[in-house]
Amino acid sequence: MKVKLAKNYGFCFGVRRAIKLAESKPNGITLGPLIHNAKEIERLKEHFNVVVNENIQEIPQDSEVIIRTHGIPKQDLELLKQKTKNITDATCPFVTKPQEICEKMSAEGYQIIIFGDEKHPEVKGVMSYCKNTPLVIEDLMSLKQGKIQEKVALISQTTKNIESFLQIVDFLVRNCAECRVFNTICNATFDNQESARNLAKEVDIMIIVGGKNSSNTKQLYNISKEYCKDCYLIEDYLELQQNWFDGKKLCGISAGASTPNWIIDRVVQDIEKYN
Repeated sequence: MKVKLAKNYGFCFGVRRAIKLAESKPNGITLGPLIHNAKEIERLKEHFNVVVNENIQEIPQDSEVIIRTHGIPKQDLELLKQKTKNITDATCPFVTKPQEICEKMSAEGYQIIIFGDEKHPEVKGVMSYCKNTPLVIEDLMSLKQGKIQEKVALISQTTKNIESFLQIVDFLVRNCAECRVFNTICNATFDNQESARNLAKEVDIMIIVGGKNSSNTKQLYNISKEYCKDCYLIEDYLELQQNWFDGKKLCGISAGASTPNWIIDRVVQDIEKYN
């Protein structure tokens, strides 16, 4: 089986930075999973004894704590500072940016509209920086159902689809007296999505590698599925099924921003063995 990798895929700057920070803090604790990739979390635990703890109250006093790439709510950070001074902030700079925008624009009286998943840790963190109650929307339809004020500021979860974001922008510009738009979609996310889209148009089968709880990985899958009906999302090589490749000649591969090369390489190796 011939394999072709997307032009852009895998680890982004923010994830690569977070992994290096975690590796430099052996025996540390991450407040929530550092990234959305269970296999890489397991590797950090096995080789560096970096463990995950979801509850600040359970973190021992003066522990070495690493803040996850998605960031944490502002109030949680204050609680954490009461527990320990040994804090390494691995929040992705692309996530810090919308946090700062929310704090500033809400203080200026703008209604904050966040295009994202309200249950996602990144969005929870960003929401906590608003000085008023933000409106969180999943798509254009949910925006139309919400109560929109005259003066709004729009941001996006960093891993969202740019086309959907632009639809929301268009609606707000037409329906608000004042609309401030901040494109907070990560450049790496955009590049990975565009590369996956282009590759999916030319292959017989598409494999997306990454955590199934990863927002950006699911976006890659959804985009690829539009152009290549035989598209599968897997976390590692163990989920591959040889019959998927029957009658196929060219397999395209992309991977989420939290997917390490060692997982991608093994997937490639196994697929190349198929006839």
